[in-house]
Amino acid sequence: MITLVRRVTAACALGAALSACGTSQLFQAPRPAVSASAATPSAAPSRPPTLAPGPAGLTPVFENGPRRTADKTVALTFDADMTADQGPRAAAGERFDHPRLIATLRALSVPATVFMTGRWAEEYPAQARSIGRDPLFEVANHSYSHHAFTDDCYGLPTVSEDRMRADVERAYAAFRRAGVPDPMPYFRFPGGCYDRRALKALTPAGITAVQWDVVSGDAFATDAEAVTRQVLEGVRPGSVVVMHCTRSAAPATERAVRAVVPELRKRGYRFVKVSELIGDAALTPSRPSAGPPATRTPRTG
Repeated sequence: MITLVRRVTAACALGAALSACGTSQLFQAPRPAVSASAATPSAAPSRPPTLAPGPAGLTPVFENGPRRTADKTVALTFDADMTADQGPRAAAGERFDHPRLIATLRALSVPATVFMTGRWAEEYPAQARSIGRDPLFEVANHSYSHHAFTDDCYGLPTVSEDRMRADVERAYAAFRRAGVPDPMPYFRFPGGCYDRRALKALTPAGITAVQWDVVSGDAFATDAEAVTRQVLEGVRPGSVVVMHCTRSAAPATERAVRAVVPELRKRGYRFVKVSELIGDAALTPSRPSAGPPATRTPRTG
């Protein structure tokens, strides 16, 4: 993880027009507080927590929160994947959404962070709007096209360096059109693949890149019990679990969630959104970091 430094930095909410941002951060308008953990006794923050830039001013990367056993928190995150060229497959009946999973999270009262592609929001605007307006959830950016930000990333098409920031901005624009009021200043790289070049290209966006420390293994899995075991064996206090919100690519996820949630609660875990973990991490003394290596993570879709 890139060194976590000093305090929550001021991320900015989307402005009325991204073009007005110039080379400044994407997020400028004040936003409601999203995490009590980042609040001070005198006043709650008006913007969501982010991390300060990493070494050489690069986009910071967050993997997990503080390992505090006294406060056993865990964040379930769900990637709503859809690549830019999958429209014909959706038109032919393939489902990239998963309303039953969202309904289960609501029924179980589980806060979650949904990393959504702009193309997904365009295909399912009513669902994107419903998720984005539900205080149980927060919507974060998973790119517009779901194309890779590095070469050799699970066969995904790649985004050129000069288009990386534009792809992220295009996703935020798609969220606005769908009616998502407050997308978070967090970004998950497609496939989890990033390198120093990608972190540098996204620095002007003022976002925090969010990875994970627990791979659920739900991508293309059909065995819900195996997914459940993998999550339960991997979770530690402060963990970020990566899962998926796509029926066609992760058919076992909803069943796994129904098993994972009560078991983790039985073990004393409290479910939180990524914003709360980032708020906690930003207030925790920094730890040494080797810097941002080129990263290729286990396949996440």
